Amino acid sequence: MSRGETLLDLLDARTGIVCAVGAGGKKSLLHHLARNHPGRVAVTGTVVTPHFPASLGFGVAIAPPADLFAAVAALERGAGAAYACPHEKNDRHSGVPPELVERIHREQGFAATYVKADGARMRWIKAPDDDEQVVPASCRHVLAIVSARAIGKPLGERVAHRIARLQAVTGLAPDEPILPLHVGRLIASPAGLQKASGSHRVLPVINMVDDKHREALAREAAAIALDLNPSIEQVVLTCLQRDDDPIVAVIRR
Repeated sequence: MSRGETLLDLLDARTGIVCAVGAGGKKSLLHHLARNHPGRVAVTGTVVTPHFPASLGFGVAIAPPADLFAAVAALERGAGAAYACPHEKNDRHSGVPPELVERIHREQGFAATYVKADGARMRWIKAPDDDEQVVPASCRHVLAIVSARAIGKPLGERVAHRIARLQAVTGLAPDEPILPLHVGRLIASPAGLQKASGSHRVLPVINMVDDKHREALAREAAAIALDLNPSIEQVVLTCLQRDDDPIVAVIRR
């Protein structure tokens, strides 16, 4: 890691449409990138997403797909934008069609658009269902996230989303402790966090690396992932609670 390098640099997230999938901090990571970008950026989701926090400090546009482009265009031009479609439940928003995300990004002149592209129901680890990840075709790359807090916990609904999928990808049995080996397999597998790739580059992130013990476990998981999948260039370890210094380590070959 170069001196002064930021998450925007490590995750190559200064331009284009950047999507996040997985579990354990997608929204926190996207919001961190958006708040720290020096240009005009947008935050949205192609899947159901919670309300945008006031701390983001962006103009907000919520409208049906047919009206959303105009609603985003009406926001103050120099400010960042957070946008979504209405949902029948008041505590969340519906996802934006991926082709509309592409049009808004292109025609509204955003430097970057950060997209939540799947859900995890507030769990720390997940493997995706077949049709779950909704990634725009022109996405620059995908950030694939898992939480270090899942390591050492027994596989169950309190920790994991899509348990059957996780078992198939990692070899875990119900209630078996999640080990760095399992997280490494999840990161590396074409049926795991690499599933969103297609033609897109996948950049893995292990988040919630909150102490030295979790860092050691996360480093082990990252090393296993690198050994299992030669296409993975690096795994970034983060603690997004440290907003001014969220980079814990970068594990490379």
